[in-house]
Amino acid sequence: MLDSELVKDFLFETNALCAHIIDKNGIVRFMNKTYLEVLGKKEEEVIGRHIGDITPETRSLSVIRTGKAVIGYYWPVNGYNMIASSVPLFQKGELKGCFSYSVFMDIWDAHNLIDNLMQQLNMYRDEVHSVHSSRYTFEDIIGQADNILEMKSLARKAALHPSITVLLMGESGTGKELFAHAIHSGSNRKKMPFIRVNCAAIPENLLEAELFGYEEGSFTGARKGGSTGKFELAHGGTIFLDEIGEMSPAMQSKLLVFLQEKEFERLGSHRPVRVNVRVIAATNRDLEEMIKQQKFREDLYYRLNVLCLKIPPLRERIEDLPLLVKHLMRAINKELKTKVNKMSAEAMDLLSKYHWPGNIRELQNVLQRAILLADLDSCCSITKEHLYFMKIESEKNTLAPTGTLKELLRDYEKQILAQVLKRTNYNKTRTADILDMDLSWLYKKIKQYGLAPDNSRRQKRKTVEPIT
Repeated sequence: MLDSELVKDFLFETNALCAHIIDKNGIVRFMNKTYLEVLGKKEEEVIGRHIGDITPETRSLSVIRTGKAVIGYYWPVNGYNMIASSVPLFQKGELKGCFSYSVFMDIWDAHNLIDNLMQQLNMYRDEVHSVHSSRYTFEDIIGQADNILEMKSLARKAALHPSITVLLMGESGTGKELFAHAIHSGSNRKKMPFIRVNCAAIPENLLEAELFGYEEGSFTGARKGGSTGKFELAHGGTIFLDEIGEMSPAMQSKLLVFLQEKEFERLGSHRPVRVNVRVIAATNRDLEEMIKQQKFREDLYYRLNVLCLKIPPLRERIEDLPLLVKHLMRAINKELKTKVNKMSAEAMDLLSKYHWPGNIRELQNVLQRAILLADLDSCCSITKEHLYFMKIESEKNTLAPTGTLKELLRDYEKQILAQVLKRTNYNKTRTADILDMDLSWLYKKIKQYGLAPDNSRRQKRKTVEPIT
């Protein structure tokens, strides 16, 4: 029988391969001299430390998590090209750790293998990059208003510190996701995955499995072999937790533990998984008010709020409207294959008077519809008429505060119906479309207010301002 001490001495002294052993918690218990030299480390710098802190891309953590060996993978370290294998260590059926070893490629003829491995590596890298990569940079954040420039400046600083957590706050449609993409693209994590999770779109009972993954058989319907969670997929990169204010108290607690410990457990597993990710969270809700109502954890809020960016709504930077319109029209024309590349001064003035509750997302939708209408009219410019569907009240239409509320509402409704009917030459279908109302309801109102064409002369006696 081969003496175990002889084997240990061989592993420690040999120049033929690199080797290390970790325990079931990922702590390094042994590393031979050759591997220490490759890493440029001393023994006291690695023994007792987590392997993920020394070689973040290690496969050893996967082995102790699954109990399955990973054989013959390409392992480049500090300019050395190696072929590595990692195998689980069991004692009396219980997983105790992992033994990993790497063989230098230059000691044997492996050029064909290298080419094949690199080809597969590039294929998988390109696939991951296309699916889980950021699409926007800081150049895509359009605006020259002081408040948006201040937020861009803070976001650029956040990008230079890839470990800090960022909280993006702002109304729906202000561009919070755009900022998240830009921060990732501007950091040294940009070549690693960018994973987006909409916390409001995933049912509460599935969110934990979606974020942290699960083991085979951990619940009814669990996929064979288990599933990797979003945090693992984002290893080395960024995870963007959108609509964080919709997360349940139970999930808030689990997220807090991860932010504190930088590790988690898959559903159905008791082995910790350690990952290196930056967390960017976003919400359109008032988290401080939610804390007062005991709907959001105060300790989680402070963990997330290391750097807070409050993205201003469009109405607070309305001077950026022309820049935004120009940028969005260019993108929409490209998408729709249209050539409506101008906007009249009247149309721009109309847009500038609007409150924009839906912010830039609403502006984009308005421009899409207006460009389609202009294209149908064979126009290359958006005019005021192409924005007829917008419910923008003119200051001249302000109602005098006389009469009861019910009477005022009735008079105003009659006035608007008369205006639109006149403008459409009493085309009831188009009138209903403009006012976004049911056609049968329009007929009822015409009869109620006596607005049939025969009564048009009676309507002309009143001075009515045209709606805009």
